[in-house]
This record gives sequence, structure tokens and C-alpha cells, in this order.
Amino acid sequence: MTSHAQESTAGGATAVGDPARLHRRLGRADLRAVSEVRRALRELLLHWGKPGCADVAELLTSEIVTNALVHTDDDAVFTATVREHRLRVEVRDFVTRRPTPRVPHADDGTGGRGLLLVQSLADSWGVRTQDGGKAVWFELDGGLT
Repeated sequence: MTSHAQESTAGGATAVGDPARLHRRLGRADLRAVSEVRRALRELLLHWGKPGCADVAELLTSEIVTNALVHTDDDAVFTATVREHRLRVEVRDFVTRRPTPRVPHADDGTGGRGLLLVQSLADSWGVRTQDGGKAVWFELDGGLT
């Protein structure tokens, strides 16, 4: 593990019914942390969900982690929790300004689509204010039914 994304809780085997959890503190504006978080999430979700769910989780995680690092001037905190067939990913930052999905124009380049992807692909998502900042979260149902 490099210093870009610091692990705050240890991984490892969990008892049946216990949640598996990944928790990282992300350094201010350190975009290298995005790939490190994706890699750790991929490892956490190795045997989780129906085909393609982990890929969607990685994509949406990249979007909300990148937003927190690009649009704030402070650290952020990433948490992913797996409970049976449900994944919850949350990125907390320390800026109270709430993000809003916007429809990008063709000449906007590659930016401006992240929250639209989250809105479109997550089973649920939202933003909540929290102690001088906010948390952007999404949930995916990885059930095999």
C-alpha cells in the first residue's frame, strides 16, 4: 500500500453475515488514489454479485472519488461496505457545496458525466450533509436472483 490512499481498517475474512468493509483516507487532490481505491475495491468484490456488478461498482467509485478530489481542497474519506448482496460506497469530503448532476454538451470534453452515470447505474444514490462537509453515496444490489 502506498501513501496515496491509506488503509484505516484491516481487511480479512469475516464471519457469515458480517459486513466486509474497505476504508481509506484520500490525500488532497491526489488523483493517483483513484486507481488504488479501484484496485482495493476490485479485490473486495472478487466473489461478489452477478456478472458485471463489480465493474459498475468500480466505474461509479471512480466517478465519486474523482469528484471529491477534483472539486475540493481537502482530503476525502472513502468507505465501501458489502452486506450479503448489497454494496454501499460513500465518499465524504469537507466542502458543504452539494454536487448536482448536469447534462453535458458535446463540446464539454470528457467532464461533467460522473453524477449522471451514478444516477443512471446505481440502484440508489444520494448526497447528505455531514459535520462541515458532505457524503456522496451509492448502493448496488449484486443479488444473483
